[in-house]
Amino acid sequence: MTSRRTGNDEPEISAGRAAEQSARVNARRMQALLVVLAVMLIGWWQQDWLKAQYQWRVVMKPAVLTPVQERTLAPMSEFRECAHGCPTMVVVPAGSFIMGSPESEKKADDNERPQHEVTLAKPFAIGKFDVTFAEWDACVEVGACRRVGWGGDRPVIEVSWGAAKLYAAWLSRVTGKEYRLPTEAEWEYAARAGSKTRYFFGDDEAELDRYAWYEENSGGETQPVGKKKANAFGLYDMYGNVWEWVEDCYKGSYEGAPLDGSALATGVCRRRVLRGGAWVNAPGALRAATRFGFEPVFRGNDIGFRLARTLTP
Repeated sequence: MTSRRTGNDEPEISAGRAAEQSARVNARRMQALLVVLAVMLIGWWQQDWLKAQYQWRVVMKPAVLTPVQERTLAPMSEFRECAHGCPTMVVVPAGSFIMGSPESEKKADDNERPQHEVTLAKPFAIGKFDVTFAEWDACVEVGACRRVGWGGDRPVIEVSWGAAKLYAAWLSRVTGKEYRLPTEAEWEYAARAGSKTRYFFGDDEAELDRYAWYEENSGGETQPVGKKKANAFGLYDMYGNVWEWVEDCYKGSYEGAPLDGSALATGVCRRRVLRGGAWVNAPGALRAATRFGFEPVFRGNDIGFRLARTLTP
């Protein structure tokens, strides 16, 4: 038997197709809406990560060294691993030195003895300057560090040992390189820059005004970094301006101190070592061998830090 279509079949088919097309459009709209909502949800959930990525890739503009570039770095060469917010680092050559002060040194303390030879078998990098407020603020912007006073190119202050460690950990994370506090031996080796005298420029504290900010010339506050003369390694403000945290636990003498430049990890770890003296101190506190121990939670307007960086072997 042959079937026949009525005159009303075509309108019914057209209406069905229109309903089907409308359903497809609505389904696509719903899918798009779900995608947008998912993106918004992920963005909200990952907002800290996205902010950190923007800060690092757009604001700071990375320029991280490759292993090949690291291996070709010459002693005293400089590098900075982002355009804005990263400290300038100076390569310090491997070598040996006598750490501490002799009995005859003016203003010396018993905690600076016995003198002992330390050998640093590998070069490392250390900050050309103390970490500044401008550099610290890059960490603040992503919530990895807390905001502290002042600003600009003065050394950051009011920073505890633990806070300095957090800053180093943050910079290590974004660069993929090992930034850290210097060991006490690395700090003194870098500060002396080959010298064996009270200061890297000699024994006469009358010359100190050319190299450091201290009680007689600071005006009662910190000063912008890099305004005084550098030492033979090209490092600024190793003496004065701010005391600098280093990695080591504090011990009241050098008995049993590491001879390879590593940090002292035992002893009275309720205290950590500060080096270099500050804007508030007399010349005797700014000697290369001066050391002091303080609680790692302590913060002060005369305490800051500079970073070190382990180089690719």
